[in-house]
Amino acid sequence: MSGAAGGGAHDSAEAHDTAEAHDTAEAHDTAEAYDITEAGADGGVPGQRPEAPAGALGVAELELKPALEAVLMVVDEPATEEHLARVLERPRRAVALALRELSDDYARQGRGFDLRLVAGGWRFYSRAEYADAVESFVLDGQQARLTQAALETLAVVAYRQPISRSRVSAVRGVNCDGVMRTLLQRGLVEEAGTEPETGAILYRTTTYFLERMGLRGLDELPELAPFLPEADAVEGDSAEGIPSFDVDDSGDSQTDH
Repeated sequence: MSGAAGGGAHDSAEAHDTAEAHDTAEAHDTAEAYDITEAGADGGVPGQRPEAPAGALGVAELELKPALEAVLMVVDEPATEEHLARVLERPRRAVALALRELSDDYARQGRGFDLRLVAGGWRFYSRAEYADAVESFVLDGQQARLTQAALETLAVVAYRQPISRSRVSAVRGVNCDGVMRTLLQRGLVEEAGTEPETGAILYRTTTYFLERMGLRGLDELPELAPFLPEADAVEGDSAEGIPSFDVDDSGDSQTDH
């Protein structure tokens, strides 16, 4: 009897230990699951992307035209069709068709903005008919237009690029160092290497220039080149080492004639 009683007590102790071990394992698993859940609530486990909420649509499942509108509302430069197709996970042909349909829709509705293909990409622009309203809001009494001297210098660069400062000055008949600095600061021109013969820095217009001018490419520039002398025919002896005058974009170092 005592042996049976002793065996029963032993079995009870083993059962108790087994139950405690089981409860401890369950509690550990629950704690781990809780930790994972909490980590996920704060952005997911490091290195692991949190799952999308139930019912949320993937990028490829979104309606294409509203998705394009949403993306184009936040771009800071024209977005190419290839880039848009990649981020929206759609064929480029479908994206290109949707963009043109949106552009036609805005034009037909007479909206205050339109969607244009400029500098190789698409971007929203205010419609030309409402330029006065936009100018009034943006300038608000401030004068932000380029001076005549800056516009003339920019035109020479646009039609004769890449071109050195000395050749720009020779075409215009005045020193253009100050104006060129202004155009560089405004992002309208940029450096484009050096001239092999003289080592002078060459300049060209930027993508931002095309964007501001509303052009797809330089081939859309107005036919004004015939009115400018050929670069080879211009005296280039006003070397890059010529002393620069400390001027701003309010004019040139000499008075234009």
